[in-house]
Amino acid sequence: MKILVTGATGFVGRNVVDQLVRAGVSVRALTRNPAAAKLPPQVEVVEGDLTAPDSLAPALAGVEKMYLFPVEQAAREVVALAERAGIGRVVVLSGAAVTVGLDTNPVEQAVEDSGLEWTHVRPCGFMTNMLQIWAPTIRAGRVVRYPFADEPMNLIHEADIAEVAVAALLEDDHHGKAYTLTGPALVTVREQVAAIAAALGEQVRYEEVSRERARELMKAQGGFAAESADLMLGFVEYSGDTPEGGGYAAQDWSALMRIWPDVEQVTGHPPRTYAQWARDHVADFR
Repeated sequence: MKILVTGATGFVGRNVVDQLVRAGVSVRALTRNPAAAKLPPQVEVVEGDLTAPDSLAPALAGVEKMYLFPVEQAAREVVALAERAGIGRVVVLSGAAVTVGLDTNPVEQAVEDSGLEWTHVRPCGFMTNMLQIWAPTIRAGRVVRYPFADEPMNLIHEADIAEVAVAALLEDDHHGKAYTLTGPALVTVREQVAAIAAALGEQVRYEEVSRERARELMKAQGGFAAESADLMLGFVEYSGDTPEGGGYAAQDWSALMRIWPDVEQVTGHPPRTYAQWARDHVADFR
């Protein structure tokens, strides 16, 4: 059996690759830049782009199952190609916002409309998202500047997302299911910073700033921080619209402030804590 992992160099995709390798599965990894992939040597790395379906034929050939990163552009073409190539099962990375009606995912719909077995994996916010935003200032000055000090956030370890996805790929009782994935408890920004400090064994200072100042700082960072600033700080909604009155859309986010049992039901263990995540990533902050 060979499994194709798309988005294989991302936070979740890389964990899917590693867990499949540990399970003894033959893995093919799709990436736009194989030379920079740095994946395990036993992984077959192929070049391709989900936005360019014509590039995918070598990646799809001889594959039985696929982990699908949610690129909406050309999603139906990609799914149709997978079906014609003989792939029988697809696990889609989606988002918890779909579960509570705050967002839609055309990739989910494309897979459901096909003749393939499917499972949707819908995580809430990634613990790892804050790594890209906070690590530079923690490394440089042991400080985090962010708003929402004591507002709870619903975050999940990327390894738990991958573990559920791998179970859906390898086991036979997940077809037609959508799993909403959360951590074991809500965690505030102040608690996250404290967990990172504990993992480092050093003091990390937290400075409360306004949303506007946080947006300035994130935009100045570039990359993921700049791209996600407006959504993460509440200046736009999941739909891309500006919240009514231009304020923080607290009523929208509240629908996501609950703990779902799906991680433990699928994996047999509770989801990993934020403290565990901080320990797993301590080298990134040091």
